[in-house]
Amino acid sequence: MRLILYSKPGCHLCEGLQEKLEQIEGFDFELEIRDITTQPDWFQAYQYQIPVLCRVISTADKTIEEPLPRLSPRANVGQVERMLQKYLGRYGAE
Repeated sequence: MRLILYSKPGCHLCEGLQEKLEQIEGFDFELEIRDITTQPDWFQAYQYQIPVLCRVISTADKTIEEPLPRLSPRANVGQVERMLQKYLGRYGAE
């Protein structure tokens, strides 16, 4: 499973979510961090919403990025893991 975290330098909410995702051991996923300041279309789409966590769904003919629900900045690692379990289910489980 591939996840994308839209972020920007100096965003403490983004850094917090990234740290929590890196602590999760119950899922096998690749985390790609995208700096929204490097692409005008990313900046336009996410400048007021970061951090935005998306799962990547690939089919034979296309790839879709699906945003996952926004978590509270106070969510702990367990809550982040439960959210992944809910939205990634068996696809992310080891």
